[in-house]
Amino acid sequence: MKTKAIHGARILLGLIFTGFGLNGFFHFLPLPPMSGPPEHFLGALIVTGYLFPLLKATEVLAGTLLLSDRLVPLALTLLAPVVVNIVAFHLFLAPSGLPLPVLILTLEVFLAHGYWSAFAGLLRVRISPDSAKASAAGHGAAARPHLSTPQNSQG
Repeated sequence: MKTKAIHGARILLGLIFTGFGLNGFFHFLPLPPMSGPPEHFLGALIVTGYLFPLLKATEVLAGTLLLSDRLVPLALTLLAPVVVNIVAFHLFLAPSGLPLPVLILTLEVFLAHGYWSAFAGLLRVRISPDSAKASAAGHGAAARPHLSTPQNSQG
C-alpha cells in the first residue's frame, strides 16, 4: 500500500512541477493578478534575465525525473529549495494561494521519507574522509551499501 502511495505522490508532484515549469516558458496558464510585494518579487526574478528561466528549467527537469521514475532522490533534492521558496512566498507575500504550496510541501516531505535510505548518508553528523574514500574505492558491489527504494522494497 505504501508503494502505491509513493507512486501516486511522485506522479502528482511530477505533474505539478512539469506543468508549472513549462508554463513559465509557454504561458498556457494565466497568472493570477498581483500587486505590491508579490508582483515586485516575481518581477525581480524575471528582470535578472536568468533566475526565472533557471528556476523553471529546474522545475521541468525535476518534474520529468519524477514522472519517469529516474533519479528520484536527485529530483527531490533539486526541488527542496524551490519548495521552501514557494511556501515562503505564499506564507509571507500571498497567503491566499497557500493551499497548493502546502500540498507540494506535503508531497515533497512524504516522498523524502519514502526514499529515506537515499538521503540517510547525507545526514550523518560525522564521517571521516578516510571512510568515505575507502567506501568509494570499495571492492565491487560488496563495498557499496544497498539502498532500499520503493522500487526494490517488498511493501
